[in-house]
Amino acid sequence: MTTTRKIIIIGSGPAGYTAAIYAARANLVPLMLTGAQHGGQLMLTTLVENYPGFVEGVQGPELMETMQKQAAHFGTEMIKDDVTAVDFSRRPFVVTAGEQTFESHTVVIATGASSKLLGLPAESKLMGRGISTCATCDGFFFKNQNIMVVGGGDSALEEALFLSHLGRRVDVVHRRDTLRASKIMQERAFKNPKIQFIWNTVVQDILDGERGKVTAVRLENVKTGAREERPVDGLFVAIGHQPNTEIFRGQVELLPNGYIKVRPGSTETSVPGVFAAGDAQDFTYRQAVTAAGTGCMAALEAERYLEATEAR
Repeated sequence: MTTTRKIIIIGSGPAGYTAAIYAARANLVPLMLTGAQHGGQLMLTTLVENYPGFVEGVQGPELMETMQKQAAHFGTEMIKDDVTAVDFSRRPFVVTAGEQTFESHTVVIATGASSKLLGLPAESKLMGRGISTCATCDGFFFKNQNIMVVGGGDSALEEALFLSHLGRRVDVVHRRDTLRASKIMQERAFKNPKIQFIWNTVVQDILDGERGKVTAVRLENVKTGAREERPVDGLFVAIGHQPNTEIFRGQVELLPNGYIKVRPGSTETSVPGVFAAGDAQDFTYRQAVTAAGTGCMAALEAERYLEATEAR
């Protein structure tokens, strides 16, 4: 067992790095367990134009690298192991990563969430090159183009409605003949002249990986088996997100959807001294800038907790 830390940050991305920057500048000497794949969802994003401070935008991986360097500059220790277990029932808290075990008076959870994908090989090749999971992030790049959204819930219709203000046409592909979305969202989508629905259909393949951009999709009707290729410039996958919170089940209170429950207006979890920031607890906004904001909140709240408990 190593020396007890003041603060451990689990996960990276905008929330984790921001928490580390604030904690380091407060002389808390943070330990960040970034995971083997650091940087979160922005590592799969190309040009980011809606993060403040970058007039012409910034590449997602470049933004994460800059945040990482800033956190390290102020003294954050980083270990690239994935956290495999935590014990928040005892104090100090225990965090296990790889073959190492750490103790800490406070913990910030910033493990984010992962977009659910279709499971097609082309997704990894074309993510950020015509395939996206975030309309508010990438919709701007498809002005006056043909766009397709996959999904049938509120998220899919929100994406479609947003994209309808930008694209020439928005096709919504859904594997059933009815939507799961709320009635009001359905009414808005059905009334929108730019949005068309393709029912009982799944995306079988995405073209053209060899050209390095999306040019068309191959669709299959699940009832008739009929297939067709449809030209499209952008494909937005909106079949949901999965919070990366499974290892915290039974350790902190989770919401029914798997996200970590926090006190309103705070990052405090059900366990005093444990805080949650970013997409691990935010299923509403899911933006880099809001994740960074909650990372700041978590670090400040952890600092105040340490002062109140005289652990600092």
